[in-house]
Amino acid sequence: MGFYDPRNKEISPRAARLYAAFSVAHSIADFAAAALFVIGSVLFFSEALKTPGIWCFLVGSICFLLKPTIRLIREIKLAALDEVSSLASRAPEGPGNVHFESSDDK
Repeated sequence: MGFYDPRNKEISPRAARLYAAFSVAHSIADFAAAALFVIGSVLFFSEALKTPGIWCFLVGSICFLLKPTIRLIREIKLAALDEVSSLASRAPEGPGNVHFESSDDK
């Protein structure tokens, strides 16, 4: 399972709710971006509707920008819930998985 996966038994109920809320926001941004690009494309078929089409593309692009922003904010908020130690222990490069070579190992 990935980091902060709500199915993970170590995640708190509060963190799971937060994860779910941000997942919904991410899906809404994804759907809005795709819908606006389809609408903008259709509007571009008419010379008279090109300006609204351009606005659809612009707003759709902003929705695409929201997606990584939503993910970053989610990760920051989850880290603020004191999930950092749990994350660090599961990370491949986390403290439990790092082996430091000492002079005795040579």
